[in-house]
Amino acid sequence: MSGQFEEMPLAKALNAGLRKAMEDDKKVILMGEDIGPLGGVFRVTEHLQRDFGKQRVMDTPLAESGIIGTAIGLAMRGYRPVCEIQFDGFIFPGFDQITTQLAKMTNRHEGQVRMPVVIRVPYGGHIGAVEHHQESPEAYFAHTPGLRLVSPSTPHDAYWMIQEAVASNDPVMFFEPKSRYWHKGPVDLSGNGAELHATKVVRTGDDVTVLGHGAMVNVLMQAAEIAAGEGRSVEVIDLRSLSPVDYDPIVESVRKTGRLVIASEAPGFVGIPSEIAATVTERAFYSLEAPVLRVSSFDAPFPPAKLETTYLPDADRVLEAVDRALAY
Repeated sequence: MSGQFEEMPLAKALNAGLRKAMEDDKKVILMGEDIGPLGGVFRVTEHLQRDFGKQRVMDTPLAESGIIGTAIGLAMRGYRPVCEIQFDGFIFPGFDQITTQLAKMTNRHEGQVRMPVVIRVPYGGHIGAVEHHQESPEAYFAHTPGLRLVSPSTPHDAYWMIQEAVASNDPVMFFEPKSRYWHKGPVDLSGNGAELHATKVVRTGDDVTVLGHGAMVNVLMQAAEIAAGEGRSVEVIDLRSLSPVDYDPIVESVRKTGRLVIASEAPGFVGIPSEIAATVTERAFYSLEAPVLRVSSFDAPFPPAKLETTYLPDADRVLEAVDRALAY
């Protein structure tokens, strides 16, 4: 195996990717609450202010709308701001700036003004936190034209995808699965990653396709391993890009297996899995042997931490859906 591989947790991979982006382009600047000397709540920006200075790694006031609004102005002046939203549930004070300004600025100016802004959003559950700290708000932003949404599931993808997001001339919502921050994996520092919006088949199988993004990919891999012990062959797909969606690998897989289960930590009603299910049904209807099934969190506010394992999808709930799909 060629390449320069290093084992590191996902948080460190993001740190290394941001460092590389800042080294390559002096117009890349970081903004967010407590990202300076503290290095962020999850230490993703650790030591970056020390090494690049306060002019490029800026602690901001507790004002998400101000962070995004300032980033828009900086982007118009030629900078490439990377904004950290400390927790997923804190993004809504900046919702207006993101959806009515950032997403529409380029179209409003007929392409003459670019918005190379990255908004990093630690999202999802499994960290034992309280409400506003374990949300999955991806669907709100996927509905908004003008925004790109991506989510890495491995340290390797985190390292390369954050650099590709920073290099994009369009605004990118970068959803980081916070429950995976401390899980290690190999990162090829000398090679390159998959294209930013490419869907990846991460485990091949023949009986049923399961699909997810971020932290859910690890749950799907657990389910596939259990299923293999029971004689069922499960193909696992890492969505990676939530908008736009790279449908070709998904449709190709469904045409092979005839079945699709989509899993997400977000509540199920009007979610990204619903859109994918509808599109796959349109494109591969005659290949489907069963309805496309969805596994999600419940349509209720995030519960107290002691109930999160009941609220969030796990391998058992995925396998129950796999069983239902195979029963048709």
